Amino acid sequence: MKLDVRHNVPLKEHCTFKIGGMADNFVVVNTEEELSLAKEMDRPFILGNGSNILFSDQGYRGTIIKLGAGFSKIEVGEDYIEAGAGALLSKVSSAATDAGLSGLEFAYGIPGSVGGGVYMNAGAYDHSLSELFDNKEGFGYRMSPYKANNEIVTKARFNLIPADKEKIKNLVRDYTLRRTSKQPLSYPSAGSFFKRPEGHFAGKLIEDAGLKGYKVGGAQVSLMHAGFIVNTGNASAEDVKALMRHVQMVVKTKFDVDLMPDVIMMAE
Repeated sequence: MKLDVRHNVPLKEHCTFKIGGMADNFVVVNTEEELSLAKEMDRPFILGNGSNILFSDQGYRGTIIKLGAGFSKIEVGEDYIEAGAGALLSKVSSAATDAGLSGLEFAYGIPGSVGGGVYMNAGAYDHSLSELFDNKEGFGYRMSPYKANNEIVTKARFNLIPADKEKIKNLVRDYTLRRTSKQPLSYPSAGSFFKRPEGHFAGKLIEDAGLKGYKVGGAQVSLMHAGFIVNTGNASAEDVKALMRHVQMVVKTKFDVDLMPDVIMMAE
């Protein structure tokens, strides 16, 4: 079997931040056999939908592996949904809504894939994906046993509850309205940039520090939601990192709170 490997692929086209240099190798896999072969290539890195990552301006000296359509199948049961790691969380949430299954409403607006979402234990509005699993051992805030052990997620089964379809749709609409009214969705970003510090909200700390709208190059603390760092059009990874360090320094100085990035930052 021969893999369809592309070379010198611009990573900014494969992440929601729209930032990043060239990847030496880029391969889309659709079967377990192809995935096994790709993992033998130089410095393999599994990429989901690229919604929580900052690639280096220098690109990636190795192999980016993207899970394709073969890993994107969605199976709906009476009280569960099983989805491949390549499926988008928004599509899985929509499938749950169409089937009258409740539990994934909060995930409708999360731009990530199932694999990346499970790996990071993605969540929103005080919910996280781990709530929907039988075995919750090793999961925590933005943490999973797969991340801890650097393992690959190929599919996931979400335990859901049959419910009134209209109530599910109304909840999805409510979450969607909250996102669109409060988050800077018109700019490229990686979502909430910092983890929530215990006892605080990162966005409020940053806003109270007077940093809303602060810019370094093309990177800016969002004027709409201070918890987001956005790409105003030509930001580099170094712009984002410099802005991150400045925000961390000011918040630490003013409030003695350490802000830790929630975004995966890739070296070249």
